Amino acid sequence: MSHLFVRTLREDPADAEVPSHRWLVRAGYIRRVAPGIYSWLPLGLRVLHRVEEIVREEMNAIGAQEVLFPALLPAEPYKATNRWTEYGDTLFRLVDRKGSDMLLGPTHEEMFTLMAKDQCSSYKELPLTLYQIQIKYRDEARPRAGILRGREFVMKDSYSFDIDKAGLDASYQAHRAAYIRVFDRLGFDYVIVQANSGAMGGSASEEFLAVSPNGEDTFVRSPGGYAANVEAVQRPLAAEVDASDVPAAQKHATPDSPTIDTLVAQANALFPRADRQWVAHDTLKNVIFNLRQPDGTVEPLAIGLPGDREVDDTRLAAAVSPAEVEAFSEEDFEKFPQLAKGYIGPAGLKAAGVRYLLDPEVVPGTAWLTGADTAGYHVINLVAGRDFQIDGHLDVAVLRDGDQAPDGSGPLSLARGIEMGHIFELGTKYAEALGLKVLDADGKLQTVTMGSYGIGVSRAVAVVAEATCDDKGLCWPRSLAPFDVMVVATGKGDEIAEAAEKLAADLDASGVSVLLDDRKASPGVKFKDSEILGTPTCVVVGRALAQGNVEIRDRRSGRARLVPLADALPEVLTEIEI
Repeated sequence: MSHLFVRTLREDPADAEVPSHRWLVRAGYIRRVAPGIYSWLPLGLRVLHRVEEIVREEMNAIGAQEVLFPALLPAEPYKATNRWTEYGDTLFRLVDRKGSDMLLGPTHEEMFTLMAKDQCSSYKELPLTLYQIQIKYRDEARPRAGILRGREFVMKDSYSFDIDKAGLDASYQAHRAAYIRVFDRLGFDYVIVQANSGAMGGSASEEFLAVSPNGEDTFVRSPGGYAANVEAVQRPLAAEVDASDVPAAQKHATPDSPTIDTLVAQANALFPRADRQWVAHDTLKNVIFNLRQPDGTVEPLAIGLPGDREVDDTRLAAAVSPAEVEAFSEEDFEKFPQLAKGYIGPAGLKAAGVRYLLDPEVVPGTAWLTGADTAGYHVINLVAGRDFQIDGHLDVAVLRDGDQAPDGSGPLSLARGIEMGHIFELGTKYAEALGLKVLDADGKLQTVTMGSYGIGVSRAVAVVAEATCDDKGLCWPRSLAPFDVMVVATGKGDEIAEAAEKLAADLDASGVSVLLDDRKASPGVKFKDSEILGTPTCVVVGRALAQGNVEIRDRRSGRARLVPLADALPEVLTEIEI
């Protein structure tokens, strides 16, 4: 410790939002350089490398071969796949001194595809799986939580190349099994969920989410085994309703009722129902947005959904990607005089030529209380399919506990998670765009089908820290700890120092990674540092040495026991299972 490049902090960093961020900084594992950009110090780098070793071992076990691409890349391949545009502001773009467009790689599908194109010409060279562990760059709008969501991060990305869909399915399943082994070895609670492919494209897509209350991703699961990221959930359409006995739609004055709450109150006061009171779920709320396409064009989109539902911004953004969602401004309303703000109805949207998509609960035969396209007026008994047409559905409402799973496996419950891995069946999207073809057994050119598979390596450090830390500091599992054992010398005198140094040397000779706290600091400081650093086993050589004993402490349980110094080596080896 007297030589280790580390400095622990007694106070939390001002920008720390989650436990992993707080303790990794305080324990001297990482240091902030800029928002979303961190340096790795020796202790943090040791943990990062241990994560890499686990990932590398499991990737090699399925026959994957490691390569390494540069982080600085030419723009042309990304322009060919249109991701130069689709990535939007997330992409770090730059121009070199010759005027060529360049980027810092957010992910490397294009480069892997071109490498395979350069090296492979026959189906006999497939299947092939390549991977790298590399730094990636994404200009996050709101980097947060330390290394959980940064602008620079370490990622393992691998890519499979197969001659047909059957081969892709086999590669996908091999990766899926490898990921399960990786995350089991890392030791945190995780769930595999259906996911949205987003800018990656492709068909089958699953995420591995670390279950955490501090996670940015919301997922749902049912008692019957359904699990999905909220972005990928598609609630089934409600059953159509027989509306033959519903009276004709009627327009009513509803002054000062631009909100759902005021509308429900007005409805119950002005035209009460015979069967029950009006509630928010009886209303059809029409929310309008602007969609900005990657080429800069802007078009409005209206979503119709029951009044007791809200649009989930995350689900909407995923559904319309690569377009970006923007607010519909006062200036926009001026361009569409058919739209009465606060009183928008289906008729006004049709007259304005606005694309109008409906929640799965809005199906033919359902009757609604909704805007009449005139300020201060609403329509009752407006029946979908009878009084206005359904041109399409879009499920982007905020999901709630108790919503039914799309596969009929029961009610959904919501939880939070941190995305740790994502696997995709890309198909031929990138191979077609970049001309990756090989000769098949009949001598005909076939487009190669691909899969893409990522693991957040640096994020794993934070996730494990998040899952294992306590109110005293980090508490690493032995598989990731920077050192197996910390030997702490407390007290004055050469005898204590010599005994601690000899024990540390003996442990080191036995294959144990050891950190010796030989500093001239108080026992209290040393004990606090041993806790904050999170080494699984701590051996204290101090006052008990007068009786020939040392103390062995287990960081996770807090259990401490005295053992004779002569037995310390075998006792520690037994504890750490060497």
